[in-house]
Amino acid sequence: MSDESPTDRFKSALTGATRALAHDAELELAWTADAPVETGKTLRVPMPGRGLPRDKAMEARGFADSFALKQRLHNAALHGRHAPAEAAARACYDAIETVRYEALGSEGYAGIRGNLAAAEDMRLSTDPIARATSADEVPMQIALALMLRERLTGQPVPQAARKGVDMVRDWIEQKAGGDLDALARSLSDQDAFQQRSLDLLRHLELTYSEEDERDQGDDENEENTGEEESDEGEDDDGPDDSGTPEVAGEPAEGDDGPESETEADPDGEMGEADIGDEGDEGMLPVRPNRPWTDLPDDFDYKVFTDRFDEVISAPELCDDEELNRLRAYLDSQLTGLQGVVTRLANRLQRRLMAQQSRSWDFDQEEGLLDAARLARVVVSPGHSLSYKIERDVEFKDTVVTLLIDNSGSMRGRPISIAAISADVMARTLERCGVKVEILGFTTRAWKGGQSREAWLAEGKPANPGRLNDLRHIVYKQADEPWRRARRNLGLMMREGLLKENIDGEALLWAHGRLLARPEDRRILMVISDGAPVDDSTLSVNNAGYLEMHLRKVIDWIEKLSPVQLVAIGIGHDVTRYYKKAVTIMDAEQLGGTIIEQLADLFDID
Repeated sequence: MSDESPTDRFKSALTGATRALAHDAELELAWTADAPVETGKTLRVPMPGRGLPRDKAMEARGFADSFALKQRLHNAALHGRHAPAEAAARACYDAIETVRYEALGSEGYAGIRGNLAAAEDMRLSTDPIARATSADEVPMQIALALMLRERLTGQPVPQAARKGVDMVRDWIEQKAGGDLDALARSLSDQDAFQQRSLDLLRHLELTYSEEDERDQGDDENEENTGEEESDEGEDDDGPDDSGTPEVAGEPAEGDDGPESETEADPDGEMGEADIGDEGDEGMLPVRPNRPWTDLPDDFDYKVFTDRFDEVISAPELCDDEELNRLRAYLDSQLTGLQGVVTRLANRLQRRLMAQQSRSWDFDQEEGLLDAARLARVVVSPGHSLSYKIERDVEFKDTVVTLLIDNSGSMRGRPISIAAISADVMARTLERCGVKVEILGFTTRAWKGGQSREAWLAEGKPANPGRLNDLRHIVYKQADEPWRRARRNLGLMMREGLLKENIDGEALLWAHGRLLARPEDRRILMVISDGAPVDDSTLSVNNAGYLEMHLRKVIDWIEKLSPVQLVAIGIGHDVTRYYKKAVTIMDAEQLGGTIIEQLADLFDID
């Protein structure tokens, strides 16, 4: 009699089916309680539960089928070659390609089609499109993908997203209805399909071709000959204010292309690698993005108990052997990305060093003898000797804190890129004499913990306030050398570390640590992919409780604190919280965005 449980047998069968569908015998399948993710040859799909309920089993099959079809039918190199530079356009481009290989792979297979539909229903149940109340709240990439799937497979838009899609359907059909039909005719040819995808994005004015840019430049030159420049052309043929969508988020300012010369690392440690075609499209985390109202004057945030909170250094959460293994895993996952971020970091280093460079005042009456001007004394002995004085350019003593969201929705590519970007920034800024602190924030448990148990034991008093156990992690202290803290960042790869996020208290914690620093300039950079979320707190307090606290904290820091605050949102519009913020739709942009934001804060021209 076999000792295998029904779940084990299901996993074994699903692994075999996935390998057969992908035509790859090396694929491995693993369960996860977090967001499904594909990491190399390992596919993590939702755990269906012991009883293997049919809907949960179909959901797991759906994610496994999607990953397998991507392995088999998707050419990552070709996809990356045609990808548009604009972040919003790239998100739509990736979503459309996913529809292509899923539709192509499910042709003639009702089981695969049903599995994919179950997985899609799961994604949409918590997606912002299900909560959208106006056209500008509808994620464009989701709406486009669902409309294209409807054309390709005949499957109606799922009920959860139907209202959101209907808000933008007429506008998309008017602008790019013919492009959707053209995509349906080139399903099996990825190259042709992607060319038509770019046509669609251009018609929706999400990206522009080189010809469009040249034409636009010629038009501007003609208009500017003797006449005042007009800005009205920007809105021509664009969506009007009545029910027309806007793509949430701003494209991050990134790299301006490869440089002509090779950028060598001064210490010989930051090796450059070419960009790898790893095929991981933009992670679009599922996070609440509710409409916001003004903060009430009488709002009061409270904590039920802080007895179970912890501030802990990374090495205390796992042993040395595991920490070394996790760091090695992080390095292996991001070989290609590290080269990209390194090139950008080297550029920032040169700009910072230039700002700190010294200059000389010449023709002084005293100081160091200016040997370059001795020749004129020889030619004309009547000339007096010339001296020079070295003058330091003022550069404020600076400390930078990177506060990284360690919530479950950051799992996979976003948290890996956040970790490696923080690592490279710490190395770069350290060489420039800028101290860097790297912090993370999450909770000790899902949906409560000991705090919730204490609340239950006290009879569930009403409006208890924050009801989970905080875990604030110190990956690198400001005064700690990078070499000593390097391996700590691998902890972010640890299974089960990433849970829920209570941003307001994390921000106060990081801010308090910065205020205790002696440096003249103090910078706090928050990297997050969503609004504060803690189910145990939100289930027993007013809606938006954690968001209100976060807004109050941000407002106080931005108005009254000497700390400079900036935020980077991954797939989530953080500009509605922070005055100085940028939103990126693809985690791959994070390294470049960090550098550009730091450059702005350092007042580099």
